Amino acid sequence: MVKPGEDLRRNLHDQFERGDVYAPECPSRPLLDHLTSRWGVLVLVLLLDRPHRFGELASLIGGVSDKMLSQTLKTLVGDGFVTREVGTDGPVRVTYALTDVGQGAAERLADLVEWLESNMNALVPA
Repeated sequence: MVKPGEDLRRNLHDQFERGDVYAPECPSRPLLDHLTSRWGVLVLVLLLDRPHRFGELASLIGGVSDKMLSQTLKTLVGDGFVTREVGTDGPVRVTYALTDVGQGAAERLADLVEWLESNMNALVPA
């Protein structure tokens, strides 16, 4: 015997188990925008090495303003790709690190960044 609401729950689960990035109403669309933004890519790939503080990220990413970096970090934290840890000992020390989901995304983005850097001569006209 099927429990009341079981069909509805199964349909909802199936619908949201995997997104459809080609569908305009899919919640994966904003996530894709955040993951593939210029600053988002660079932050995620840098965090693959280790957690970083805001100032470290700002100095490593040439050309990013503090405002854009702050906005990018807030977005990535909100999306669940990055964690924001506030240290409790001594002066305030905020550190950003990848979540498990962020790790998976960053690994894929790192491959793209590596490919792009390796193929610059073929991509940019002389």
